[in-house]
Amino acid sequence: MSVPIYVLGEALMDCVAQPDGSLRPYMGGSPFNLARAAALRGAQVHFLNPFSTDRFGAQMVAQLTHDTVQCTQPPSRLPTSLAVVQVTDGQPSYGFYREGIADRDYTVAQVLEALHKVPPGVLHTGSLMLIPPEHHKVLELLQGAKAMGWKISVDVNLRPQLAEDLDAYLAAVHAVAALADWIKASDEDLELLGFPVATRTQAGEIARFFQDQGATRVALTFGAQGAWLAVDGITAEADAPRITLADSVGAGDTFWGNCLADWTLEPDHVPQRVARTLQLAMAAAAINCTRTGCQPPTSAELLAATTSA
Repeated sequence: MSVPIYVLGEALMDCVAQPDGSLRPYMGGSPFNLARAAALRGAQVHFLNPFSTDRFGAQMVAQLTHDTVQCTQPPSRLPTSLAVVQVTDGQPSYGFYREGIADRDYTVAQVLEALHKVPPGVLHTGSLMLIPPEHHKVLELLQGAKAMGWKISVDVNLRPQLAEDLDAYLAAVHAVAALADWIKASDEDLELLGFPVATRTQAGEIARFFQDQGATRVALTFGAQGAWLAVDGITAEADAPRITLADSVGAGDTFWGNCLADWTLEPDHVPQRVARTLQLAMAAAAINCTRTGCQPPTSAELLAATTSA
């Protein structure tokens, strides 16, 4: 029997700078992207944060509905959050507008009430939810969810340019990461978290830091150098597929969303297929990188790509 995924996190419009200086809006936000990626793979996904009643919010709700993600909270009158994205050589950089916005218009009690009404599954969070002071609400939520039997998934996905106090931000990330059962971090995340040599050859040593805090599934990604995955002590690693890069927006979200979908769709014998899980997640991320913006593949597209490879 499949296990549901509930996602707590930002949903925003990525306003991508064009060569002529104009901005083109795309739906985004790491948790929003992950929810779509997992649902397109076939997982049962629910989004916990409210969406704005503005036009952008309506567009995002329509997209999630199309992708079979269920929205759990009533709409907010606050506006949709915005990010201004500059892409250089395929790599995005971000500036965020995050005050007084819809996806932060929730209370701990509201979310815990929603989680209490359903059988425990996987609660995913990360990214901008880890930035102080928002992390206080997230910590309280995760502690309450763990007490109810939920598995906690965290994608670190650091955004240091948003931190007024970087040390406080990193301390908040460490506090949330300590509650994670399943955790993903990139090489850039790891360097900021204090691992001076964040390479694939050091992945096992790095992963032990998270495993010693209780994480049983750890994914470490290294961009073009591939990725490493551990599930209940069984590990796999793989090179990144060769592709023609459009951009890398949403690649990590697609990767982790496909890991979560793999585990929740087939919760039995997960350690025995760790190499296959990693292969499919990396293939999904690679397909996304051949497209502009975050456009995760469907299960059928992923199957076709991996069957023909």
